[in-house]
Amino acid sequence: MPRGALLAALLLSCLLITGCQDQQRETIRMGLANGPLNLDPRYATDATSERVNRLLYQRLVEFDPDSRPRPGIASWQAITPTHYRFTLNQHAGNFSHDRELTSRDVVATYRQVLDPALASPKRASLELIASMQEVDTRHLDFHLKRADPLFPAYLTLDILPAELIEQNHDFAREPVGSGAFELLDWPQAGELHLRRRSDGQHFQLLTVNNPTVRVLKLLRSEIDLLQNDISPELIGYLHRQPSVSVEQHPGSNYTYIGFNLQDPLTGRLQIRQAIAHAIDRQAIIHWVMQGAARQAGSLFPPEHWASDQLAPYEYNPDKARALLAELGYSDKNPLRLTYKTSSDPFRIRLATVIQSQLKAVGIDIDLRSYDWGTFFGDIKQGNFQLYSLSWVGIRTPDIYRDIFASDSLPPSGANRGRYASRTVDQLLKRAEQTSSLSAQAELYQQVAAELHRDLPYIPLWYEDQLSAQGRRIEGYKLMSDGNYDGLAQVKLKSVPDGNHVQSTTAN
Repeated sequence: MPRGALLAALLLSCLLITGCQDQQRETIRMGLANGPLNLDPRYATDATSERVNRLLYQRLVEFDPDSRPRPGIASWQAITPTHYRFTLNQHAGNFSHDRELTSRDVVATYRQVLDPALASPKRASLELIASMQEVDTRHLDFHLKRADPLFPAYLTLDILPAELIEQNHDFAREPVGSGAFELLDWPQAGELHLRRRSDGQHFQLLTVNNPTVRVLKLLRSEIDLLQNDISPELIGYLHRQPSVSVEQHPGSNYTYIGFNLQDPLTGRLQIRQAIAHAIDRQAIIHWVMQGAARQAGSLFPPEHWASDQLAPYEYNPDKARALLAELGYSDKNPLRLTYKTSSDPFRIRLATVIQSQLKAVGIDIDLRSYDWGTFFGDIKQGNFQLYSLSWVGIRTPDIYRDIFASDSLPPSGANRGRYASRTVDQLLKRAEQTSSLSAQAELYQQVAAELHRDLPYIPLWYEDQLSAQGRRIEGYKLMSDGNYDGLAQVKLKSVPDGNHVQSTTAN
């Protein structure tokens, strides 16, 4: 090759390399513990999918800090107790394929979820809807089977475009929404490419299962931001790093141990009570979690408007042993159970501590950890004796119906432990029929008391929220429910000469 041509080729290569580096530098990268499983809002149930969908789609209703409903892309008027008119506002905007969001899209989305043949897990809380009508492109009416003062709070479905619904579009892999972000590419399970629609800023959501590796990538500027799923030791380490900004405050996400109530062992109340009394939650929070959680007595934290303020089960290993002895179990004849958890190292560590505490009262635990997809699949199918998980982003007490009503079995509901209580079913029905929020709150508190007694779940704690961001970015706001809404404001730091922000490597 002539010398001139070789030089030109070298210059072109340098330009291409520089361009690729610039493109990489201009992309904000967030590290996730688990990738999303399904970006179709009608069916998504895992936490990461729900959080990503919040970026891609918009909803009629959002929530204020006390978890009371407020307008999202629509305001509403109660014409009668069973007739609501919603008006789309200026925030509705356009879908990412450049069509205006209208009332037709809202009606089409809700009809899909309400169709029993589709078996959407979001259907249960919407069954009080009798009919829907488009008044015009900006107005729509909901007619209810019965009055419910909390009805607007149920209208949190992510809105899909009607014509793509009719075409059976694959929203699970190719979402099309009207939210702050659009999906550019999903080349592999652990990598999502998004674009912020307001300014064109590119984002990568990268799945890095190992928390230590996620932290190292943050320190090496291979990722710019991470949130939650970090062990207390790593949190302490990040606080000491001058190149990292850490934010931490109390959260509302609820961590629990769930049971299979159809299993001959975990279906016995005495066994569940023994396990509840054998777990020293405060010790785990203090020593293992370094104080980064609050003990939980029930589903909602004290600041929630419908909170019941139930006290956690007392740590009492002697009582646990006595309950087991009544069933014939002892140190010489231990109860043997299988406990499932995810493969996240910190979740395994927490489960191992619980395993040790249970062993001390005469319960031998076979601890099994799985990748997220396998683990969550087993839980939904009821393939477990006991497991630990968290409910994230829950706002309305009607969630009790989805989780604990006897007719809310998967896939149409989330009663994964197959719990059945006539008393709870009756209380839930009365709560649905009451005419005031205060009366609803009282009934849901009675539901919580029944669950506290029956123990389909053992409440553990509300984990703190944490985010850590590298030196390239600024402005990320941590949400109390762990959602990724802060990505709408985060930005790359500017540099004096106006050139691309430079990546940095931690010492």
